[in-house]
Amino acid sequence: MQEKMIIGRLESIALPELGIDNLQVRVDTGAKTSSLHVDNIVKYMDQGKPCVKFDIHPDIHNVERLISCHAIISDIRKIKSSNGTAEQRYVIETPMKLGSETWPIEITLTDRADMNYLMLFGREAIGKRLLVDASKVFMVSPEK
Repeated sequence: MQEKMIIGRLESIALPELGIDNLQVRVDTGAKTSSLHVDNIVKYMDQGKPCVKFDIHPDIHNVERLISCHAIISDIRKIKSSNGTAEQRYVIETPMKLGSETWPIEITLTDRADMNYLMLFGREAIGKRLLVDASKVFMVSPEK
């Protein structure tokens, strides 16, 4: 049986296919799906597949830094946010790297401008791989 990695309530991850190498995320076991704050979402078709392009400001302390991303849309879901309002969100699947481990996760794209962290790391991404120690932060150091 494989040992589960212990993570804290805040961690630093990479989303390599989106060009993000050090994103601080808030671990949220109450959220089913992970969500990412993005701007300028535009849906388009590419070779018959529905895609989305969007912008990310991965460093909340440097809003000048902008990464333009694109991904295939894996789903569109109605998601109820913590304030109780429901919205349709695009869902993408992308590899996520935490420490030395990499695995695919689903992420909903939304406006989290009023939140402290650009991404919530939800239960589906945590899966059976991780245990959360809510009293700790940054338990897993990023590996280059």
